[in-house]
Amino acid sequence: MVLTFDPFREFDRLAGQMLGASSSGGVAPIAMPIDLYRSGDHFVLHCDLAGIDPGSVDVGVDGRVLTIRAERSQRTDTDVQWLRRERATGTFERRLTLGDGLDLDNIAATWQDGVLTLTIPVAEAAKPRRIAITTADRRDERVLESNAAAE
Repeated sequence: MVLTFDPFREFDRLAGQMLGASSSGGVAPIAMPIDLYRSGDHFVLHCDLAGIDPGSVDVGVDGRVLTIRAERSQRTDTDVQWLRRERATGTFERRLTLGDGLDLDNIAATWQDGVLTLTIPVAEAAKPRRIAITTADRRDERVLESNAAAE
């Protein structure tokens, strides 16, 4: 038997190992895809969890680490012949380290159409604010007014 080296097949095999290939031949996702943006005084995170029962989703905060864990169960149909299986099953987890200045006690989570949405408010102390500027002349006027009122 003659073996030939196919560099493209070898590249595909190595890419599959690095990216994680499922046992059914499809490529398993590296992580749950997310969108994260700031809108006003809060951050919004959308996490795609299509086909996952919302009851299996767990969201928690430990210190400054936000963890999203979900489980997609494998179909148990015995009378089917699979032609292609690309949707990974099992437990998925995503961890994000949150920065300072967030109100971690008031994170809200909602679920709609297979998308988990987390709203993370900015803490009051971290919100931008204006600082009033006083001039030396105005400060002297206030001291004189308060001394005159005291007399």
